[in-house]
Amino acid sequence: MSADQPPLALYVHWPFCVSKCPYCDFNSHVRERVDQDAWASALLADLAHEAALLPGRRLASIFFGGGTPSLMPPATVAAIIDAACRLWPPLPDLEITLEANPSSVEAARFAEIAAAGVNRVSLGVQALDDTALAFLGRAHGVDEALGALAIAQRHFARVSFDLIYARPGHSLPAWEAELARALSFGTEHLSLYQLTIEPGTRFATLAAKGELTLPDVDLAADLFEMTQGMTATAGLPLYEISNHARPGAESRHNLTYWRYRDYAGIGPGAHGRRGGMATQRHRKPENWIAAVARNGHGTEREDALTRQERVTEALVMGLRMAEGIDLARIARLGERTIGEVVQLDRVETLIRQGLLAHDGDRLALTPAGIPVLDAVLREIAV
Repeated sequence: MSADQPPLALYVHWPFCVSKCPYCDFNSHVRERVDQDAWASALLADLAHEAALLPGRRLASIFFGGGTPSLMPPATVAAIIDAACRLWPPLPDLEITLEANPSSVEAARFAEIAAAGVNRVSLGVQALDDTALAFLGRAHGVDEALGALAIAQRHFARVSFDLIYARPGHSLPAWEAELARALSFGTEHLSLYQLTIEPGTRFATLAAKGELTLPDVDLAADLFEMTQGMTATAGLPLYEISNHARPGAESRHNLTYWRYRDYAGIGPGAHGRRGGMATQRHRKPENWIAAVARNGHGTEREDALTRQERVTEALVMGLRMAEGIDLARIARLGERTIGEVVQLDRVETLIRQGLLAHDGDRLALTPAGIPVLDAVLREIAV
């Protein structure tokens, strides 16, 4: 493998849900019945198409995500893993992750999913408080979630789950107790997100009506600082702005995104990055599967990214990580000098303010800079 051809990641999007979710973009994809053979064949065709356009690469990770991928037939999971490993020689420590809801129905399939080759699971627990789960629109309760977590830990070598904090009414003592409980389960990885209000969501509507108020900026900062202290003490330091792991247990798949490497995306609605191209599959399942039958792949569009777009994406993704970014590499992506990639005078100002650290060509946020990432990016972007 040549130095300029790093390993790539494969994202497999399974769009189907078993029930409607008030926060899901794929509610139109709820299906009572799916032609599993047809879907498996289409996914394999979509995969072969991407592999033909990405020859000579090694495979670092596979991620099954989307609607309810844990309800994908284990035989389909195994077939995709086998085909991917034939098309791209896998690294010895190939990471294969399945995203799952922590329900008893999905947990009952974990043994079969593990036997199919999945070695890591990411559970969408979201809260260890039943009232909070109801507010977040989740169908599971705490007891069911913890039951699924216990089953996952029996069947998978690597387990992660997520929590959302800075919820309305969230206090420091409440989050301290909730996070301490989460850490007590001993998983190697936690994803801890501050609740944000995105335009067009139910939360945005509630906020506009004055029916939802998030913690103020100072409390949110205190919650973030507490999170960093507790996770670091427990041996799961922050390695990305919302992700914590034991050293060596970081999500290799997500590191591909954050380090701005190529990844192939297959299945309805999947996005990818391939040699400076942004790829997008048809979003609607019926349109995607018709495109595969017609063209041999489900691609809706491929757009050549400009040099500036590649620089911007690499900056935005890379500065999320504790390790920071290699400015020389980003400059090469844009065929520019480092001074044309970031405003060096403003970088120096932020270094003096203690928000950035600069070591040779590597630039990283300091602990004080991490909570104000967006402001830092606005300051240094050319």
